[in-house]
Order: sequence, then C-alpha cells, then structure tokens
Amino acid sequence: MATATESNVLEAQPRTPGNKNVARRVRMGGKIPGVLYGAGKDSMTVTLDPRQVTRILNSATGHNTIFDLAVEGGERTKAMIVDWQYEPIKSSLLHIDLKRIAMDQKLTVSVPIVLKGEAAGVKQQGGILEQIMREVEVECLPGDIPSAIEADVSELVFGRVLRVSDLTYDAKKIHLITDANQPVAHITTVKEEVVVTPEAVAAEAGAVPAEPEVIKKGKQEVEGEEGAEAAPEKPEKPEKKEKK
Repeated sequence: MATATESNVLEAQPRTPGNKNVARRVRMGGKIPGVLYGAGKDSMTVTLDPRQVTRILNSATGHNTIFDLAVEGGERTKAMIVDWQYEPIKSSLLHIDLKRIAMDQKLTVSVPIVLKGEAAGVKQQGGILEQIMREVEVECLPGDIPSAIEADVSELVFGRVLRVSDLTYDAKKIHLITDANQPVAHITTVKEEVVVTPEAVAAEAGAVPAEPEVIKKGKQEVEGEEGAEAAPEKPEKPEKKEKK
C-alpha cells in the first residue's frame, strides 16, 4: 500500500511576523507566507516557494504527504500541510499552515475513498452507482498513512448499501475513526427530468395560472404611492379648464 511518506524536501525561509501588508509584500516577491507549529515547539513564521507547495498538494498523496521541511539557517523536521488558502479568482496560493510531525506518534487524517470494480447493479440492473462518502477519517502513524482506501463495489446491487465497515484496509496499522455504519455508496435509479412547457401548463390549467399574476400586479399598482395618487388627479384637470 502506498503511503504518504515521500523523499520530498520543502525549503522555507524564516520571516518576521507582520500584518496583511507584510504578507502582501511576500507574495509580490514570488513567495507565500506560512506558519510552522507543533511537536511542542514554538510556532515559526516562514516564507515558501508556491511551486514546491503546489507540487506536494498535487501529488498522489496530496496534503497527507510527509516531507522534510528545511528552514534556512534553522531546523530541519518532518512536516505536513494541514491547511492552505487560495485566491478565489486567480487560484493562486495565499497562505500555508505546516505541522511538525513525529514519526513515532499517531495522528488523525482524512483519506480519500476510491471505488473499485463494476457494480452488478449497474451492469445487470441498469442502475447508477452513487458515492455518498468520499473521505474517511483514520488514525495511524505518519508512515502508514495510505494514499487512498479502496472499496470494492462489484457485488453492489439494488437494496444493498456499501458502508465504512466494508472498506479494505490494514486494520493492524490503521484505525478507522468514522462510524463503521456510515454509508459509502449504493445503487440508485435513473431519474428522468420532466420539462414542463408553457403549452402543457396552459392545457392543464387554462388561464387560471395567469390570474394570480394579474391580481398581484394590480395590488402592487394600487398599493404603490404613485399609483394611489395618480387616480384622483385625472378627473380634476377638465374641471379646472371649465372654470376658466
């Protein structure tokens, strides 16, 4: 089973903590601000190369990747990415949170669920395979974090639900925290969308649907201040002309 431990090295430079303007200047210089904490040590503000961070996030193990963090002129430690922020429009990295990892201490992470096989309910019964849960929370040593946990759906048919308890994993190394009874996938039917045309509505209800709209519109005109004042003004104009 592939694990998240890889021979990756992420380089970082220490920086002086500051406000948003300081972080903005860091990004303008081609770096991204970050924070390193954990393992009972003081937190440290750092700057990192966004390309190196993106490479880790886009790897097979993603944010569960354990890598060597080398801080310039300082410590070298095992670490992982625990949080990150993207700029919504340009999708560029804005900030990274890093955590020091002790390889002999268990930690809790979320691992993606990958469905394997062709469901009998799809192949033989014409149903649709629907994945309800896409990640499961596990506890294990850093070196035992799986890149994914597989779920065999080949025997899945109508009326049966694949649950967390059916997942395939090494129980000696991994402890599932997610409730074992939680549904992961099932077979569902095809839901046809019925498009209702204006002609169909008119044929079924005639002009009835239009009446509430006319009434509503009339209420708005009467209740409006301009509409209420305009009604009595019209008959007064000819009376003023006759007096002259």
